[in-house]
Amino acid sequence: MITAHAKDSFERIFRKAAQARLPSSPDDECAIMPLAQTGESAAQGTQVAVLTISSIVFRLLLILHFDENDSTRGYYLKEADERPFQEAFLEICNLCCGAMNQELLRYFPDLGMSTPYVLSARCLPHLHELQPALLSSYSVTLGGTARLGATVCVCAYAPVDFIADTSAVEETSGELELF
Repeated sequence: MITAHAKDSFERIFRKAAQARLPSSPDDECAIMPLAQTGESAAQGTQVAVLTISSIVFRLLLILHFDENDSTRGYYLKEADERPFQEAFLEICNLCCGAMNQELLRYFPDLGMSTPYVLSARCLPHLHELQPALLSSYSVTLGGTARLGATVCVCAYAPVDFIADTSAVEETSGELELF
């Protein structure tokens, strides 16, 4: 069971992480619109990147829906970038999930995070088999050109209740700290 406070907290944590990590440039707009919670994702994308955050009391799946089309490829790959699209995109997905993980660590000290993997979007209707306590889908538009979908799926193994404070200033990450 996940309380209303916890559901709201998971959703706010997702929004904060998505707005901070999904844009390729900090100046790019990141518009996130919730979709009807029908259980099936109405979000676009023929493929999905799946990332997992697990604790003793819950498992969270962050699912980012995408098409490897010209607008998405052009948004995430710059002209000088020679990496394959999926490599660059999965790096961004991992950063987004890592930001969620960092926020959740304030409330759940026993978290583990998976590496991203890509599946066909045809697997999404089977999310109900997991019996999630929270299933939210979103449409994400980046820089006015790239469109993604996102699904946050949380399965609870015990009661989950917390209120996330997402108003804090984001700490820097990726920098070395010397002692």
